[in-house]
Amino acid sequence: MPNLTRAQWRSDIALAAVIFVGGLLSAVLSAVAGLYGDQQAEFVLAVLYVAVLSVPLAFRRRWPSIVAVIVSVAYFLAVTLRIPEIYAGNIAMFIAIYTVGAWSTNRRRAAIVRVAIIVGMFAWLFVVMFQDATMPLDQVPEGFPSRTGAFSPFVASQLLGLGVNALFFGGAYFFGERSHQQRMQRIALEERTAELEAEREITAAQAVALDRVRIARELHDVVAHHVSLMGVQAGVARSVMERDPEKSRAVLSGIEESARTSLRELRQLLQTLRTPDAVHPDTPSTDTAPTTHGLSAIPSLVAETVAAGLPTTYAVIGEPAVEPSPLVQVNLFRIAQEALTNARRHAGPDATADVRLRFDHTGVELEVTNTGRRGTASPGLGQRGMRERAAVSGGRIEMGPRTRGGYLVRVRVPLVDAEVSHA
Repeated sequence: MPNLTRAQWRSDIALAAVIFVGGLLSAVLSAVAGLYGDQQAEFVLAVLYVAVLSVPLAFRRRWPSIVAVIVSVAYFLAVTLRIPEIYAGNIAMFIAIYTVGAWSTNRRRAAIVRVAIIVGMFAWLFVVMFQDATMPLDQVPEGFPSRTGAFSPFVASQLLGLGVNALFFGGAYFFGERSHQQRMQRIALEERTAELEAEREITAAQAVALDRVRIARELHDVVAHHVSLMGVQAGVARSVMERDPEKSRAVLSGIEESARTSLRELRQLLQTLRTPDAVHPDTPSTDTAPTTHGLSAIPSLVAETVAAGLPTTYAVIGEPAVEPSPLVQVNLFRIAQEALTNARRHAGPDATADVRLRFDHTGVELEVTNTGRRGTASPGLGQRGMRERAAVSGGRIEMGPRTRGGYLVRVRVPLVDAEVSHA
């Protein structure tokens, strides 16, 4: 049973009312005109017939097959009993057959009902034609078409009736089927539109979530590194302030420079976020990324770590076959930055660190190790950010305690044609 709207209900009720009024008017005029002559039935039967025709049409879309059968049987009985009304009946039957094709949800039943009605009507028509053709000449009513001649008026009238009925039932069948196809296409289109809208909302929500993750990752990398570095430097300055004022001033200068650098990077990040057409924080422009946060900036990162009290070595092994992309360079820099920050925070006193950059013909590998404690028991935002940056670059990362003590962070990414994710 199809789901109907209030507007469709009102439309069907209005149609039934129009058919009822039109049928009564047609019955009155047909009775006055003497449609069936002396064989015409009583007018009260015409009123009842019009009611049987029109009332079911108010439910034509709810029970299309049942309505079609009721209207067709009523039409057949009306013609058989010579009830003075045929015009409203023809219209009602056309609408009923059309509705079966257009609104019936059971397509097999719709086909059976329509074919049965059409076959039944044509069978009845052929029976009437045979009776008229074999009627004795002395019983032929006045005004009946002549049956004489090779192509008599009688034959012409019967062929005309067959043609009109073929067009009538064929039109009802075709237009009903076509209307159903168009309705199904419209429903499918509406469903697809709803799916696309839902997908668009999900995609938008995912994009917002991904942007929040990227911004959080970038803010963590910028702030955590410099704040951690300033904390270590402040501790060193406090410890040597009395006995070595010169070193204390040098360390305080380093804190000042770290603060400036942190503010500068935060300002650049905020400017990028405020500019609609600006490049993404994880995809810096080729003009600034290699020199500001690229692989060439790792030595200065190592120097900052050494100045903060963690002896660190740096080595480059091999030569890159091609220049790594800005995305790869900035992510490797941030991973090295986070690994060294963690080493300063968790490795403990007397620890050392080592940074190695290895190139081959397919990729680049960054390895950061330290000889101190094995690090935190549970991963934090920094480790999560390192894993995300490795995934964004299309690479893989390994991190964890070393068997001989200390901690290891190793990441390898391809130089070109990386299948990157968008996490």
